[in-house]
Amino acid sequence: MFSRLLLFVALLLVPGFLRAEEAPVEKAGFAKRLTIYLAKGPANACGAGCDRWIAIEGEIDRNAAARIRSFLLTVKDPQLPIYLHSPGGNVEQSYAIARFLRARNAIARVGRTSVPACSTGTQIDAGCEKIKAVKGEVEAELATRNAMCVSACAYLFLGATNREVAPDSVLAVHNSKLMFVVHGHPPPQVIADFRRREMVSADRDRNLFLAAMGISHELSELIRTVKFENLHVLTRPELYRFGIDTRPLPETLWMVEKETRPYVRKIAQQRKGDGSSFRMMEWRLFCENKDRGRLMFVREFDEGAAGKSTVVMMAGAAKAIAFGRLPARFGKYEVWSDPVGSDIVKAMLAVPHLQIGESTPSSDGKADPKGDIKSDLKPDFATFDIDTTGLEQGWTQLSASCPATSAGPKPASPLPAAVSPSVNAVPAASPSP
Repeated sequence: MFSRLLLFVALLLVPGFLRAEEAPVEKAGFAKRLTIYLAKGPANACGAGCDRWIAIEGEIDRNAAARIRSFLLTVKDPQLPIYLHSPGGNVEQSYAIARFLRARNAIARVGRTSVPACSTGTQIDAGCEKIKAVKGEVEAELATRNAMCVSACAYLFLGATNREVAPDSVLAVHNSKLMFVVHGHPPPQVIADFRRREMVSADRDRNLFLAAMGISHELSELIRTVKFENLHVLTRPELYRFGIDTRPLPETLWMVEKETRPYVRKIAQQRKGDGSSFRMMEWRLFCENKDRGRLMFVREFDEGAAGKSTVVMMAGAAKAIAFGRLPARFGKYEVWSDPVGSDIVKAMLAVPHLQIGESTPSSDGKADPKGDIKSDLKPDFATFDIDTTGLEQGWTQLSASCPATSAGPKPASPLPAAVSPSVNAVPAASPSP
């Protein structure tokens, strides 16, 4: 009989590059089961005034929904942000968790939580899992760079009513893969018909789920075109158009990058027009000595811009930092770089937001390189604000290893040594098929 011949399990597996025998989930840095715990970090670790969050990470296993639900019911503050870092897993479980998050009006973000107490091993070994399983809060650190929520994790993420995908993190999708066990020797056509019916049912369930989450049907159409063996990283315009993350200026916190020459970094994506495109921007603050830093501003070149513009950063109403009128060009990016004195840095640290302004070209389309930069700005020059959360902590960390003030000449190069712009919408460690 048909019921004796076919026993199926329909689930969305992790991407192929994670499930291959030579690259198990553990080697990719993910636990085999979904883990949830309360995390506590430094001041402003998860945003202004936020130092506590809920971490959800690992593969979405077949018992994940009940476990996540039980845990969240014990959390007193339902508005603690939830940070997800997962390669996906069981799609039915992700739907169930998503619906529970929707009922709680949850806040979800893509972010990677690391526990310093696990430094002697890995973040997924038995010892670390034991640390994360304790009741109460776990001391942790948070980063969005290279964090990912892919495959079935994307469905879980969509359950939140407030969703944020940082410019340096990844949300990615692909189509389902139907897995079933065959007993006996049914005709190939019977198996093919069964597979087709189940995939139609899976498509219908996905469409109903996305509609309930208020997500555009375009996402479901896109998912159907992406083979299970592949993975599509959602672009910023897609995140905006599908209704997943509709912020006009998504931005990261200021974070220290521990390169050969450390610096504090911030990335933002600015919506252009109707959201069909976004412009990538990056700020880097270096410490040259105890009394002086260097600020770089990098952004994608706007081919449609008329003439060369002047960019200004305002730290409060009276403190202006001029990047200059003649940026350097590196491929599709333009780069401004200026030294900033200790008084400027203090002004930047003292305000919750920095205002970025761009002047319109003068009537003759020329700029006087010796003129007063403020005099070029018209009252209606374009502006937007960026958050300073994380900047003070980052600068304090940089200053601790910054060289003492030198009496020698200031560096002549407009760009710090061994530094080149690297604005990128996709993390270096983003998943690939």
